[in-house]
Amino acid sequence: MKPLKAELMLFVVTMFWGSSYLFMKMGLGSLGEFNLIALRFGLAFILAAVLFHKRLRTVDARTVKYGALLGFLLLGVFTCITFGLKTTTTSNAGFLVALTVVFVPMLEVLVFKKRVAPPQLFGAILAISGIGLLTLNGSLQVRPGDLLCILSAVFYAVQILVTARAVKTGDSLNIGILQLGFAGGYALILSAVFETPSLPATLPGWIAVLALGIFCSACGFILQPVAQKHTSPTRTGLIFALEPVFAAFFGYWFVHEKLSLQGYTGAALVLLGIVASELLGKLHFVPPARMLKKRRANL
Repeated sequence: MKPLKAELMLFVVTMFWGSSYLFMKMGLGSLGEFNLIALRFGLAFILAAVLFHKRLRTVDARTVKYGALLGFLLLGVFTCITFGLKTTTTSNAGFLVALTVVFVPMLEVLVFKKRVAPPQLFGAILAISGIGLLTLNGSLQVRPGDLLCILSAVFYAVQILVTARAVKTGDSLNIGILQLGFAGGYALILSAVFETPSLPATLPGWIAVLALGIFCSACGFILQPVAQKHTSPTRTGLIFALEPVFAAFFGYWFVHEKLSLQGYTGAALVLLGIVASELLGKLHFVPPARMLKKRRANL
């Protein structure tokens, strides 16, 4: 798969995830937090397992271990977002979760000692600035929900990096399927302990669960590792920066929320950050020492 095709696939995944905020609010009207997460990922796993049951027969122990780890990270992401929204605003949550764009290259540098190209850092700065304009309506205040959303962004960044490493040595499709099953299983256990697991009792609840399970989870988290195998973690993080843009679009389309001039400016900056990283990142950067060595070799 060519990088461009992989990045377009991640673009579609991001669109699904942008719509998930709307469906999560619908689902939480009649379901508990862990209950909703369990139904979402449980349905996604069942659908994926039925469609790719022959492929799952080739699962090995290494793939199961990665699936279990990624499932735990997914549970961390969505648990933090769901509970964080109780004590913070949607705009604050959108900005803080989008800090994933910044945490991905930071973790690559701090943990994996990997050098990040200047164009990618420049693109990340533009994108995070745009997210701030798009989602922040006032001064940022530190509240428990804010801290949970920051933690969610950390989980997201780690999930992106672990996925990048996992797909290099394992079956990307099986990893994507298994992480759904583990995330749903973990959430079901927590729901049984802290809540009363149940099925949706309203039509909006069923719509939310089906949309979250089929599109936002089954399609999203299976396509993510498949596509991410053919692009870099930093570019993956930048594409995921479009999530609040799509969230704003779906909010406008379905509940008639309108963006201010500041919001449209922020959306433009997010897009500019991604384009800058994509175009400038293709320029071949040659370190001075290597360039000097090449010049000497040509003499």
